[in-house]
Amino acid sequence: MNYEEALEFLRNLTTFGFNFGLGRIEELLKRLGDPHRKIKVIHVGGTNGKGSTGTMIAGILQAGGYKTGIFTSPHLHSYCERYRINGVEISKERIAELLTRFRPHLEQMVEEGFEHPTEFEVSTAVGFQYFFEEKVDFLVLEVGLGGGIDSTNVVTPLVSVITNVAMDHMDYLGDTIEEIASIKSGIIKEGRPVVTAADEPKALEVIRRVSRENKSDLVEVRSDLKWEVTKSTIEGQVFSLRTPGKFYDNLHLKLVGGHQVVNAATAVAVIEFLERYGFSLDEHTIRAGLAGAVWPARLEMVSSAPAVLLDGAHNLHGAQSLRKALTEVYSYQRLILVFGMLGDKEREKVVAQLAPLAQAIVVTKPNSPRARDWEKIADEVKKYVDEVYLIENIHEAVKKGMALAGSEDLVCVTGSLYMVAEARALFVPC
Repeated sequence: MNYEEALEFLRNLTTFGFNFGLGRIEELLKRLGDPHRKIKVIHVGGTNGKGSTGTMIAGILQAGGYKTGIFTSPHLHSYCERYRINGVEISKERIAELLTRFRPHLEQMVEEGFEHPTEFEVSTAVGFQYFFEEKVDFLVLEVGLGGGIDSTNVVTPLVSVITNVAMDHMDYLGDTIEEIASIKSGIIKEGRPVVTAADEPKALEVIRRVSRENKSDLVEVRSDLKWEVTKSTIEGQVFSLRTPGKFYDNLHLKLVGGHQVVNAATAVAVIEFLERYGFSLDEHTIRAGLAGAVWPARLEMVSSAPAVLLDGAHNLHGAQSLRKALTEVYSYQRLILVFGMLGDKEREKVVAQLAPLAQAIVVTKPNSPRARDWEKIADEVKKYVDEVYLIENIHEAVKKGMALAGSEDLVCVTGSLYMVAEARALFVPC
């Protein structure tokens, strides 16, 4: 298969949908020689902030001279973004070659009576095989959905990370914080340390209990670490950080928003745990790794005339972080929102967070089959804003938002990573 044929093959696997359980990927990986058991893994789960936190961890490890892989999902513009080593994406040819190699194994599994692995299970297995063959020193592995039920949860990591726990994907993870926390805590493994920045008391109770049951040392970022932000602008942030054993002054971040400082503290706590395993990661390395970290479409300014801000906030927790940044970091006369959200999200609660800040809102349709009844968001938006437009095409919606903006105004594109990714293509070469 060439790259286009390989992607079509993967797309066809989406017909298997969300089919939880680890049996299929374990069988597939066994046929490949269990590559996941031969890699040092940091496993990163949580509702929000997985990508940013994972990128900072990977950046520090890379700055320390380690060959570092990172697996993330979903991608913005290219499937290759999901697999990176020291910041470099996998080639299209390599994806095609790996999937061509995998196909006979998948067909044989079905012939022998196994269920066909899902698209995400296959893409996860591709990652394990790729990073193993490339002999990475570390793999920063982002959970796809949940934790215990996710196909990445076949590893025994050096450190498990739960960035936070909030209401999201309730159709799959449960209707309460406790249920969601229980599933996310499934990545905690016996005797392996855990770092969490969760602040929901009920979620913390679950994480603490599962950590005790697994005899896993637990660092609670919000109580065990202390930080102070000394500078916060649209260019980045400067902060000091005190961990149980160290003090770091004047750490720099390009990433904007108070939530990113929490993510950075989480990353540093993970790195300090790695020192137990004998890996040398000094203060200079931590500084360099944090300062170099970038994560597209998260409070990313892509235009200055007019000012256009992209943010992939797609649930209530993300919307709260975005609202905080819009009110505390960015200055503008009028806010114009370009907003599109999937149908399985807490639309009303997200709208209630963001719409009152705006003077005009352009409602659009995310590029996803899950964008059902997208027009109905306009009814919710009109409770807060009189000037509302309904434009299905994302590029046209963004252009309308820009046309509404004056020289002192801010256009914010948000509500779905799928929608923001397509909007980003207007500004950033892909």
